[in-house]
Amino acid sequence: MGIFAIIAVFTLVDSLENNIRSSFSFLGTNVMRVDRFPFSEGPQDFPWWKYFRRPPGTVAEYEFLQQRLTSAEAVTISASSNTTVKAGSNAYQGMELTGAAYSYQDVYELSIEEGRYFTQSEINASRNFAIIGREIANTLYPQQVVIGKQIKIKGMKFIVIGVFEEEGEGLFDTPSKDQACLIPYGAFSKMYYTGRNGMEPTIAVKGMVEDIGLVALENEMTGLLRAKRGLRPRDEDNFALNKTEFIQNAIGSIFDVISVAGWVIGGFSILVGGFGIANIMFVSVRERTNIIGIQKSLGAKNYFILFQFLFESVCLSLIGGITGIIIVYFMTFIQLGSLDIVLSFSNIILGLGVSTIIGVVSGIVPATLAARMDPVEAIRTN
Repeated sequence: MGIFAIIAVFTLVDSLENNIRSSFSFLGTNVMRVDRFPFSEGPQDFPWWKYFRRPPGTVAEYEFLQQRLTSAEAVTISASSNTTVKAGSNAYQGMELTGAAYSYQDVYELSIEEGRYFTQSEINASRNFAIIGREIANTLYPQQVVIGKQIKIKGMKFIVIGVFEEEGEGLFDTPSKDQACLIPYGAFSKMYYTGRNGMEPTIAVKGMVEDIGLVALENEMTGLLRAKRGLRPRDEDNFALNKTEFIQNAIGSIFDVISVAGWVIGGFSILVGGFGIANIMFVSVRERTNIIGIQKSLGAKNYFILFQFLFESVCLSLIGGITGIIIVYFMTFIQLGSLDIVLSFSNIILGLGVSTIIGVVSGIVPATLAARMDPVEAIRTN
């Protein structure tokens, strides 16, 4: 039961954490964003009025960073809005429309199941081409090939050139590519005003793998943005550089606490189980005292008797541990909506390892008593 409690908690925690992390995959990995509001500010003393007055990113700043940044793999700009898309008599409401630069695919992970991505010339010419999500494609053109078909967004006609790979329902109400549509940034700007009083664009930069913590990228971006915005040395930054890993780390710290709680919950069950195994081994030593005496009189060494009882104790513990792991395995077949429960190999190894340790700890005292018995006295015991 102790192993079951620990592995069950760890399996649920790992599965929940993986689902949450995948729900925030739209933020990208190793990515730094230029925003007005910082991610890392706490709720106390949050000067939102100061951040609100900050200017948003611009296309000019995006081009400036793209030309001068040396610590980045790619720089992109994008803007989003929720709208309705139509095709004939069919319509899909609540679609997340995103206008993006060509380098969008280099910063964020895009998996296109059908069709292709934009070409550089199509982005530069602001062509009315679109890549849509699977759910939108199935709604507008059910059971049809959607590549090359026409859709209408805010009265403008677009040609579908690609369909994103299906992601499925997320654990939270986070953006999903299934309900998304990607178009060139110039085409988006024709439909929406981008700026302080309109749709604010987001500048995102993909850092290099060797730049741990994006320290070099952050320092370089800070200097370039301050220079572009004409800030004097004593002026405070009027922008926030947000690392998407901040959210990932916050999620990880929460689940670290839950994991500790799992150890505490399972620890009590393991403690009880350990005493139970120790009791069994004490009884076993008492019942087999005569046999132990015979074995020692025939030349059995102390370590042989010791390892004999330790082996039995570990086997008892492993039987309980394996039973607990099997119960957790059957739990993975339970449907919990969008939460996929997966029993990882590392948790199986953890369960077997803890079982072995508990078996050794619980059996070491009875095994030591058995190994140190006097053979003459042991044989006389009835």
